[in-house]
Amino acid sequence: MREKVEEVLEKVRPQLQAHGGSVELVDVTEDGVVKVKLAGACAGCPLSTMTLSMGIERALKEEIPEIERVEAV
Repeated sequence: MREKVEEVLEKVRPQLQAHGGSVELVDVTEDGVVKVKLAGACAGCPLSTMTLSMGIERALKEEIPEIERVEAV
């Protein structure tokens, strides 16, 4: 599942980079929790929780239904 998650993040990453940010995959647990680290402008942005849930999490769940949630670490 980790490879699938990384493929989806590769699709999302250019949108984040266009705004000076990025996302790094930290871990994918067996129970479907994806742990990511927001980097660049995303790390300190007040809207990062929105980016995480409405952008990254939604994209992952659309392509990988086994994903339960996405957490920033």
